[in-house]
Amino acid sequence: MLIGVIADDFTGASDIAVTLSKGLVGEGGLRTTQYLGVPHQSADKQVQAGVIALKSRSLPAEEAVQQSLAACEWLLQQGCTQIVFKYCSTFDSTDSGNIGPVLDALAQRLAARNVIVCPAFPAMGRTLYQGNLFVHTRPLNESGMEHHPLTPMKDADIRRLLARQAKTRVSHIGWQQVVQGSEALREILQARTDEEPQLVVVDAISDHDLTLIGIAAADEKLISGGSGIALALPHNFISAGKAQGNNSEFPAIKGSSAILVGSCSGATRGQIEEHQKQHAVLAIEIEDVMAERIDADDLVDFILTQQNRCPLIYSSGDPATVKQMQQQFGQHNISQRLDRLFGDTARKLVLETGIQRLVVGGGETSGAVVSALNLGSLQVGSEIDPGVPALFAQGERPLALALKSGNFGRRDFFSHALNVLAGSMH
Repeated sequence: MLIGVIADDFTGASDIAVTLSKGLVGEGGLRTTQYLGVPHQSADKQVQAGVIALKSRSLPAEEAVQQSLAACEWLLQQGCTQIVFKYCSTFDSTDSGNIGPVLDALAQRLAARNVIVCPAFPAMGRTLYQGNLFVHTRPLNESGMEHHPLTPMKDADIRRLLARQAKTRVSHIGWQQVVQGSEALREILQARTDEEPQLVVVDAISDHDLTLIGIAAADEKLISGGSGIALALPHNFISAGKAQGNNSEFPAIKGSSAILVGSCSGATRGQIEEHQKQHAVLAIEIEDVMAERIDADDLVDFILTQQNRCPLIYSSGDPATVKQMQQQFGQHNISQRLDRLFGDTARKLVLETGIQRLVVGGGETSGAVVSALNLGSLQVGSEIDPGVPALFAQGERPLALALKSGNFGRRDFFSHALNVLAGSMH
């Protein structure tokens, strides 16, 4: 294993896994496996990039640090010479963490002097300029992320956000320096190695910028960012003769299907609206969940009786409704109940009814589902949409999955994902 990734949620892990698997155009990427939690055994010798998916984004900072360090130790034991800490391209965190505390701990463990911090993901409209994060044309704190139920983002300046979370000094490299090229950028980084350790916020407004940053960071022990930061990392190992391009083939799974959605993002609500024009959709009411008037058996029955109509179950709501429900029942209580409901439903669907294609919307929901299924590891296949790969679990009965972050995917994503998993569209 050459590159090890620690991802703070499950959809984010899938996002960077497909980036590493794909690599730069014309070169190919690395043979990539996504692990669901820290593995208990060694990796297969064929794996060149290992991505450990944690559910640490919304944990207390101390627990997130502990889990991240455990993941780092396992990756180092597999031979990784470069560690990437992957977080969301909207920098989802609070003033107490978890991005800053985890970076502090990893930097200390790896004796890293310059830690690149770059959440930019231009393909999804996330760009970083003068240290400020934009979502399409809006600053982060005016993009809708200010209403996020778990990590409301009230500031677009990543330097300020990070300084409130981390103990390590925060510095900045502007876009005007990035576009001077990877060699000039490497020299800027190397010139700082005699100084105290730094978290270096680096601007990027295009994939070309991210490629320059990735090549400049070839010798860095620790890098952090959204999935875009990994665009050129396979190139560094391939050009050095340490790896060959990834040409793995993956199966088409044409079995029965289910779609489970817990994200409340505007993009996901639009995708649900599009899906229900032609397919079967069931909305879960939070009041019914909290009063235990609906359970996993009810959801499984709906999925099975609507198999010919691409059935989708969701618990999404507009920001006003979500806020009202949180005030009534408590944010933590709702999250726990929904996670358990979706997890139980997924387990029954896969293990008892034989569902073979499963699409999940939302990072927290994806974490609940794959944890309940206890899959261990997933092979990374083709890209369904930017940041969302086809994933395959090996076992007695094949299972294909797509784990979608809330804001990702085209408007008809859910039906499109099922088609890709079935091998009928790429």
